[in-house]
Amino acid sequence: MARVMAAQVVGAAPEGVTGISIDSRTIEPGEAYFAIKGDTHDGHAFVAPALKAGAGVAVVAVSKVPTLGVSQGCLLIVPDVLEALTALGRAARRRTRARILAVTGSVGKTGTKEALRLALSQCGETHASVRSFNNHWGVPLTLARMPESAEYGIFEIGMNHPGEITPLVQMVRPHVAVVTTIAPVHIGFFKSLEAIAEAKAEIFSGLTANGVAVIPADSEFRDLLVDRARVSGALNALTFGTRADAHIRLVDVEPDAGGNRITADVMGRTVTYRLTVPGRHWIANSLAVVAAIHALDADFGRALPALEAVSAPKGRGETTRFPVPGGTVTLIDESYNANPASMRAALAVMGETAPGEGGRRIAVLGDMLELGEASRNLHLQLGDAVLDARTDLLFACGPDMQALFDVLPEFMRGTSALKSENIIEPLLSRLHAGDVVMVKGSLGTRMGPVVEAIKARLGRKDGGPASGGA
Repeated sequence: MARVMAAQVVGAAPEGVTGISIDSRTIEPGEAYFAIKGDTHDGHAFVAPALKAGAGVAVVAVSKVPTLGVSQGCLLIVPDVLEALTALGRAARRRTRARILAVTGSVGKTGTKEALRLALSQCGETHASVRSFNNHWGVPLTLARMPESAEYGIFEIGMNHPGEITPLVQMVRPHVAVVTTIAPVHIGFFKSLEAIAEAKAEIFSGLTANGVAVIPADSEFRDLLVDRARVSGALNALTFGTRADAHIRLVDVEPDAGGNRITADVMGRTVTYRLTVPGRHWIANSLAVVAAIHALDADFGRALPALEAVSAPKGRGETTRFPVPGGTVTLIDESYNANPASMRAALAVMGETAPGEGGRRIAVLGDMLELGEASRNLHLQLGDAVLDARTDLLFACGPDMQALFDVLPEFMRGTSALKSENIIEPLLSRLHAGDVVMVKGSLGTRMGPVVEAIKARLGRKDGGPASGGA
């Protein structure tokens, strides 16, 4: 580590390093703690607690050493901690023999990455990003953590401005690069939807020689993405979707008890697999997974059955059913983030979820942020999706979502407020047995506390709220 990062070693060096952490609260004994400076906290303030918790070594900036207040433990002193982490990530990439995949897209990145992790783990040792570690510190951290023994490495790559993907994918250098979809996410930072497609296409610039691009066939920007992949030197561009000319084509979706059996054509070969997670967007993402597995020449017989275990993670569609007097309340937690495409997908899932007897479909929606001048119109355009989902009640948080709230029929209006804390009690007071509640909004609208409040109320030992309510 010291050699790769050009670091000065101070103190007694440990025999080895067991892992890499940037969080002093969760550090494990023997790990290296990197004192990253974030948007709200400087990791150097937590060097002493990290060493006390058992960190084998702390990586710190030379300018911060006088302020650390530590007299014991090993320090690796570098000019810049993030640059040191990046250097270590690059070194891990150089030494690996793993087949590397990179995933980007306006929506579906994390779900696709997790599905790939499940599937490829059946074929060999697989390393993948934790949660959504997809930015300028998350990508090098994930690289640096990659074991030398890994056979597959899966990396999520995000962006909200042009040019951000290029340096990340140059670190990762994938053999296969996947674009899930193109949608007006972070459109406030771009001139057009086409500009977002161009930014996502940066992922192809890091492909290794003879790399493969995986591209959504149903996107209006399919041809643009295929062209950019070829310009970047991709050996092949595989498309997935419902179009007749897609290389990985959806043939049939057969609902069964608790899920769907999917049939797909993979360049003339018929494959079947099962999904238990609801939503058409998950079916689309699964086709991208199938395309990536095919591009890696991995074993379908081992990989595809694992897709049945795919589940929506917390904040991204996690579904929980709470027993209450008279039945259950179903909570669909989509609180992690929101954009027009994912909002429509979440509403569609709610629409496909049947309420219990006497129950209703209740949408709790927060503003979608970073949409620029188009924000108000993009919120108003959700009206058809709200109606198509057979929404009975809408609770709205934020000025733009309130604009949508105001144009809906009065009988559908629950409560609207500028802050999420002000819709919690009105919402809880109206829940009763049979209800399906879906909560979604951008992180900045703080819809997560709404979810936690619902869980706290419905998880009470006395069985939750009374079964009455309007």
